[in-house]
Amino acid sequence: MTPFHVSVGETATFTKTVGETDVYLFAGITGDFAPNHVNKAYMEASRYGRLQAHGALMVGFMSTVAGIVARRTGDTSDEIALSYGYDRIRFTAPVFFGDTITVDYRIVAIDLERRRSMAQVEARNQDGVVVSVATHILAWLPRQAA
Repeated sequence: MTPFHVSVGETATFTKTVGETDVYLFAGITGDFAPNHVNKAYMEASRYGRLQAHGALMVGFMSTVAGIVARRTGDTSDEIALSYGYDRIRFTAPVFFGDTITVDYRIVAIDLERRRSMAQVEARNQDGVVVSVATHILAWLPRQAA
């Protein structure tokens, strides 16, 4: 096996503006048509006053940035990285249509014996407000011979 693929302190970032299309396509794919995502009149009468993106869409953005880290190993490594899961996911503030979300991913620990890396993931909107956080685990598994 090769030396470990990532180092504690290594980072990656992903930024995207959340559009109406993103939310409606996500609702269609997942079947999550909760009114806070797709019912404008309902949300206008709420304390938020407007539609919100799905929390699970933020997890999707987290997955995007985790993939950036995983792909750094390239096709020549004898191991591939797969998501082992997310711990302690929290949605700390709403994400509205038009918000620009930046997701920062930082490796905080490595378990060489189990071939895993752990990262703190934090998503912020354009105003610097933290909208979601999680711990992510990547499992590094042997690549099978073709």
